[in-house]
Order: sequence, then C-alpha cells, then structure tokens
Amino acid sequence: MIKTPSCRVYLVDFACYKPPDSQKCTKEFMIKKAKLSGYFSEETLDFMKKVFGKSGLGDSTYLSEVYLKQVTDPCMKESRREMEMSVFGSIDMLLKKTGVSCEDIGILVVNCCIYNTMPSLSSMVVNRYKLRDGIISYNLVGMGCSAGLLAIGLAEQLLQVHRNSYALVVSTESITENCYLGDDRSKFLTNCLFRVGGAAILLSNRRSDRRTCKYELLHTVHTNESHSDQSYNCIIQEEDAAGRLGITVTKHLFKAASTVVTSNVTALGYLILPSQEKLRYLANAVAGRLLTTAYIKPYVPNYSTAVDHFLPHVGGKPVLDELQKNLGFDDSAMEASRMTLYRFGNTSSSSVWYELAYAEAKGRVKKGNRVWQIAFGSGFKCSSVVWRARRTVDSDDVNPWMGEIDGFPVHVDIDDGPLPFFESSK
Repeated sequence: MIKTPSCRVYLVDFACYKPPDSQKCTKEFMIKKAKLSGYFSEETLDFMKKVFGKSGLGDSTYLSEVYLKQVTDPCMKESRREMEMSVFGSIDMLLKKTGVSCEDIGILVVNCCIYNTMPSLSSMVVNRYKLRDGIISYNLVGMGCSAGLLAIGLAEQLLQVHRNSYALVVSTESITENCYLGDDRSKFLTNCLFRVGGAAILLSNRRSDRRTCKYELLHTVHTNESHSDQSYNCIIQEEDAAGRLGITVTKHLFKAASTVVTSNVTALGYLILPSQEKLRYLANAVAGRLLTTAYIKPYVPNYSTAVDHFLPHVGGKPVLDELQKNLGFDDSAMEASRMTLYRFGNTSSSSVWYELAYAEAKGRVKKGNRVWQIAFGSGFKCSSVVWRARRTVDSDDVNPWMGEIDGFPVHVDIDDGPLPFFESSK
C-alpha cells in the first residue's frame, strides 16, 4: 500500500534508549554463559561461535539483566522490568527533549513483537504518564522487525483524521522472552543476534511545529507478502520437538526478504526516483520484453540519486551485504547501519532510529536532506518511510552515540560469507 499524506506530518524529535554499562556483554561472555547454563550441546555452542564470527556484532551490545545473573529466571516479572526500562527510558528522554506535555498527546502506538500481556504495553504507557481519557491507543504485537515503520504509517493515517494532534510512537522488543533453550539451529539464531533497545518518536500535524521539528514525512510504503506460504512460514514462533518455544528462522528467509524488498523498493521508486532513472528502468524493461532471444541484464536504479541517507534495518551483516549489493549503495551509505549493528546489535524495530541517531551525531543531516528508513520482518513484510530534514540537525546530550561517536566508524573484523545454513536469495 502506498500512502501520500494529505495533511503534513512532522517528526518533532525522537529518543533511543541506552541501557546502563552493567548490561554490556561481549560475544565471549555470551558463549561462556551459554556453556555454563547446560542447556546447549557442544555442536550448538560451535554453531554460536560461527554465527558470531559472521554477524557483524561488536562486544558492547546490551543483554537483558536476567541473563547476566548467576541464576537466570526469564519470568514475566523480569520481562516487565525490561519493558519498563526501555519504554519508560526512551519516553522520558523524548518528553524532556521536546517539552511536550503528556496532556497534549492524543495518539499512542506501541509495537513489540514478543511481549504480549494484560494490560498491554500501550495501557502500561497510558497508566505511567497518565495520558488523557480520550487517548487513541494501539498495541501492535507479533509483527516483527518491520512493525516500527508500520507504526509510523498507522500514526500518519490517524493524524490525517485527528487534526492539531501529537502522536507518540514507541518501538521496542523483549529479549527476556526471546531466548530459546534448545539445540534447534533454526531457533537458536535469535539468541545470537537480538539485543536490548527501544525508541520513542513524537509526530505532529500542528502547523506550529513546522519550523521547530526535525523532519517532515514524505512517503510511507508498506508491502505484505503473507499470502505466500513460503514468506508466511519463514519466521514463525513455535515449539521444537521437545516442547521448547522459540522463533524458527527457515532457510528461505533471504528468498522471502528479497521478494518483499524488491516489491517495496519498486513501489517506492515510482515516488522518489528522478525522471532520468525512471526512464532508464523503463527502457531496460521494454528491451527485455522485445528482445526475447537476447539476455538483457535488469537495470537497477541508482537510489542514491533520490536520497541522502539510507538506513536499513540491521538484521545482520549478511542482510546488509545483500541489500548493498542489490540496491547499489556504496560503503559510506552503509556506514550508519553497519556501525549500529556493531555497537547495539539487532534491536528489532527500533534499529532504524539508532541509525538515524548515528547520522545526527556525525553532523551529517543537513536541511533538505532526504532520509530513507526501510525495515522488514515476519509475515513477510517490508516498510519504507522517507523523511525530509526541515533543518540542519545537530546532535544532543541524550543521543545514544554521544561520548563515543568520535571513535566511529571502526573496522569490523569478521568472517565473510553467509550465516551458517542460509540459502542465497538468487
């Protein structure tokens, strides 16, 4: 679905949660902890080492508190504590940055794939901040890593109806409830890649915010391939043969991702690509149909001519490698995503906001710049959001990269090649 706003929507500001240093963990520590737990075989531990070697993660990512204790008990109490820390932490920073009163927030959209309890996360936010009785609230669950941008799309549509409003969007994920305690490799991958994180975003359709906001929303494009059995089943929560719950990631992941991303990017291209690129693509397509006896290499449009910052979901190094190869972006365009993966790991739906924070911390977002965020996840779904910077964006004291941004980018010493057991998208 393609949606072009009829009412202008602005991104006032956003904030990313940065856990305390006590939650930092190295890859070596995680392997040691997994070994001491007694849950995993030597073969699984060896698989874990191989995944870490190809993942692109560094040694300063954050793990949930429960897995740093001597005795781990990933219960509901620990899950709720994790959610409160990331959700309240990011919202508190956002409210402090913007100075917006809780009474002025009319729309709330919260997304978290795994954590689903009663009362819901959105109700937890309403209760904590005593949001008004007439708050329009939604709680999105089970929608994977693309849910954060889907939430932006939902908030944008609500802002078309409810004028002169603020919309608060919160994206996070539960690591406490996301740990698989078995030897099925297809379920063990999530243990290696996902880390603690969260982001809060404040949107507005108020004309008074036009001059002070950071960005203006230009386009939202959402693609859903759930009608395909292969796409639908490539990421699914289920029990293994021993009854242990986990998230199965099948070997068809890259094929499903390639299909949905291609569809999404093609739809977005009609909206953002300059005329010259559209004509080249059209000429190539026509030649391919007319010259049926000759091989015509498909033309991949140069998307760097349409956007200034490319911020794809950081699913893992092989995922970023595939996107870079297929879309033709250079290494500098991939810097924010690769450094976010290295420093924070895969924080699911909030990862695209850590990337934007990186670009801001580097002082690279200038007035008029176009920012493309793209995320994909279970279903299989893909969402793209394009923003235009309303002003040159300076960094601030609560940017998660502050105090260490000068040390980036860093060279990431990793093993090249796909993650163990995955098929190529070709």
